[in-house]
Amino acid sequence: MRQIIAVLAAAALAGCGVETAGTAATAAAIKKQELEQGRKTLEQARQKIGQAMEQAGRRAQEADDAAGK
Repeated sequence: MRQIIAVLAAAALAGCGVETAGTAATAAAIKKQELEQGRKTLEQARQKIGQAMEQAGRRAQEADDAAGK
């Protein structure tokens, strides 16, 4: 009888460990996804800033050209 209880207790504890490991893996996957999305957002922001700077430079050059005529 004691052996059965010990086996059941061990199985219950092992099940908890598996659940905890599964939860940790899921949390890690979510964090990885969040990091990847953050990197994409950062890259898009950098591209938009670069485009805005180029456009501002062109406008300044056009204004300078127009003033020099």
